[in-house]
Amino acid sequence: MAGNTFGLLFRVTTFGESHGGAVGAVIDGCPPGLELNENDIQPELDRRKPGQSSLTTPRKEADTIKIASGVFEGNTTGTPILLIAHNNDARPGDYNNLKDLYRPSHADYTYYAKYGLRDWRGSGRASARETLARVAAGAIAKKLLRKELGIETLAYVQQVGNLVTDLDPSEVTTEKVESSLVRCPDPEASKKMVSLIESIRDEGDSIGGVIVGRITGVPAGLGEPVFDKLHAELGKAMLSINAVKGFDIGSGFAGVSLKGSVHNDPFITDSSGRVRTTKNHAGGVLGGISSGETIVFRVAFKPVATISKSQNTIDHLTKLPAIIKGEGRHDPCVLPRAVPIVEAMSALTIVDHWLRQRAQYS
Repeated sequence: MAGNTFGLLFRVTTFGESHGGAVGAVIDGCPPGLELNENDIQPELDRRKPGQSSLTTPRKEADTIKIASGVFEGNTTGTPILLIAHNNDARPGDYNNLKDLYRPSHADYTYYAKYGLRDWRGSGRASARETLARVAAGAIAKKLLRKELGIETLAYVQQVGNLVTDLDPSEVTTEKVESSLVRCPDPEASKKMVSLIESIRDEGDSIGGVIVGRITGVPAGLGEPVFDKLHAELGKAMLSINAVKGFDIGSGFAGVSLKGSVHNDPFITDSSGRVRTTKNHAGGVLGGISSGETIVFRVAFKPVATISKSQNTIDHLTKLPAIIKGEGRHDPCVLPRAVPIVEAMSALTIVDHWLRQRAQYS
C-alpha cells in the first residue's frame, strides 16, 4: 500500500501535487442514488481555498471542482467517482532557491529518505494542497450522512497560541463559526486571535493552535471493538492532516486528573426510552464503539513550517551547513483553513463505519 487511500468501504484515493497540473480524488464505494452535483461540493472547497482573507496565503486558486465520473442524470451510480480541480496559480519557480535545502520541520528530508527523490515545488504530495481532495470527498460523505442518518459534522478554532475560548461545543453553530475571520465562534476571542496572527505574520513567523471537532446524530454501535476502534480511526484521520501533532477525545489528557467516580458517565433512560449518559467525558465513544452521544474531540496543529525568518539547515547535495529563508506564499496560521478539513475527515470516518455496520447486518 502506498498510503494514498483512506477508508475500507467508502474508499478515497487522493492524487496530485501542490504545483502540478491538478489535485483530486477517486471515491469508490459511494452508494448509488445520492443526488449529487458540483454545487454540493464547491461551498466546502471555498471554505478551504487559499486567498480568502489576510490571514491566509495570497495564492489565488478558484479550486473549481469537476465531477468526471460516477454520476448520471444527477445521481451517483455506485461506480467510482472522479473529482478533479486544476491548479491555475502554480509558481514552482518560487522554490528554485530551496530545491537543494532541507526546510526545517518540513518533509523534505524524510521524503528523500523514503523515495530517493523529492518534489521540491511547494512540497509536492506533502503540501496541504492535497487536502483539497479530502474536503471534496468529505462534502459527499457529509451529504450522504445527512440524508441517511441526520448526522452533522462541525469544527471550530478553540485556540491560537495561548489564546483560548471556553465556549461549550454544544453551543457552537456553523453561522457563528463562519462569521469569524479565524473561524472561532467566540467574538471576543476571535478578535484577539486575528490580532495575534497578524502580528505573527508581520514578524515573518507562524503560530499553531487547536481545533475542536463535533459530530452529532451518530447512532450507537459504530466502530470495531479492537484495532478499528472508532476513536482510533478518528485519531488516524486527524493525524493524517498536514501539521497535526495531537489528538484527544472527550476528556482527553485532562481526564488523568479526575477520579473514576467523577470521570465516569452514568447511564439513564430518557423520556423516549433511549439509553443516554448524564455526562460525556467519553466523548461519544465507549469501548471503541459509538454510544449515541455527541462525539467531541480536539486536534492540535503545529505552527506552519515555512517562515520568512532565516534558519539553519544543510545543503542536500554537499551536506554542508546553510541558511534558509522561506519564500513563496504561505499561511501564517493554518487553522482557519483547516476547519473544513477536520469536518471532512470526520465525515469520511463516520460514513465508512456506517457502511461497515450496515454491511454486517444486511
